[in-house]
Formats: sequence, structure tokens, C-alpha cells
Amino acid sequence: MRAEINEGTGLQYITVVPDEYTPDSTYPLVIMLHGFGANMQDLAGLAPAINDTGYVYACPNAPIPFQLGPGQTGFGWMTPRGGGTPDETANSVKLLTDFFDTVFQQFNVSPGQALLLGFSQGGGMTYRCGLGRAEYFAGLVALSATLPDEEELTPLLPQERDQLIFIGHGSFDQMVSDNTAQSAKSFLESNGYSPDFHIYNMAHEISEEELSDLVPWIAKALPPKE
Repeated sequence: MRAEINEGTGLQYITVVPDEYTPDSTYPLVIMLHGFGANMQDLAGLAPAINDTGYVYACPNAPIPFQLGPGQTGFGWMTPRGGGTPDETANSVKLLTDFFDTVFQQFNVSPGQALLLGFSQGGGMTYRCGLGRAEYFAGLVALSATLPDEEELTPLLPQERDQLIFIGHGSFDQMVSDNTAQSAKSFLESNGYSPDFHIYNMAHEISEEELSDLVPWIAKALPPKE
């Protein structure tokens, strides 16, 4: 696979494509949103584990830098304590919306030929930016995710609620309680969705066991290019 950093007009991002990819070819797209304190490289490493020939991948860098320690900078979609300010959230949503338009055009992706995946804070952004765009995203993946306020999500829900959703969380997660995943499941089910829900014996991470469930789920939700 080949990776390339793209500056973009709003968010910097990494693309990962199969070795045989050419600009005039058409592949389904997987977009991956990292968690707080990480960067666009964090989830790009999942691409070969998911499928190294059947998809193109795009991983944006969150817009807000945070000093995590001496000489160590991480990025977030919002300030973590208190869930971030409304302005931070709105700005990140706007930047992601523009980013979606950019990469859909860059890769010539048709509506419905994409999947949105997010980890931790990126999972919260997946709910925010994916539930209201079922025509864009055939599936959503929320891993160890924070759950936005339900009153914030409810107005985003479309009339048709058959979008495929995978929820994975660790029972030993000390960063985001698995109660959050249970709340997401309850919220989605009460609004007509049927999420594929998994709790794993892990902490705030992506385990091999989780990947063994997730990879075939992605292939079913968004079939790879043959």
C-alpha cells in the first residue's frame, strides 16, 4: 500500500491506497477519525489489516493542537473536559463536512460507497457527522467512542434508519466507560436502528479480537473492490 500526506484546504490528511491504485480507478472509501491526543497517522495503520487491495482510505488530522508533554503535541476534535465548547464542535463538524466533499471528489466516490470509522473522540464525531449522512456512508463504526448528547444527535437522524452501525468497546476502558457504549446502543435501538454491539476484554484500545469481528463486518457493510 502507498501512503501520502495531503494538505487539504481545511484539514491535513493521510491517504492510503492499494499499490495498483490509479487516479482513474474507482474504489470504495473508508474514512477513519482518530481520538484525542493522537494524529492522522494513528489509524492509518489499520488499512492493511482491514483490506490492502479493496479500499482507499483517508485519515484527517483533528484541528485543535494540545501539548501533551514536553515536545509532544497531540490533536483533538474538541477540548475533552466538559465535551468541548459548542464553537469547537461546530468548527470540527464544518471542517469534516468540507473534508468529506474533498475526498469524495478526490477519489471519485459515489454516495453510499463510503464508510466512516472513529475511535474515542473520533467515534463521537462519527456519530455527529455520520448519522445524518446515511446517503454518504453505508456504515458507521464507533470504537471506544464518546457519545454526544442525545439531544444533539436526535435532530440529525434521517427518516430511514437502516444504516449499518458497529459499536465496539472495552470492559476495562478507563478513559471512556463501557456505560457509554451501552447508552449509544440504547439510544440507537430506541430510534429504530439495529447496531452490531460488542464488548471486549480490553482497555482503551483496538484489540485483535475486535478486529476479527470488525474486518468481516466492514466487508459486508461496504464490499471491497474485487
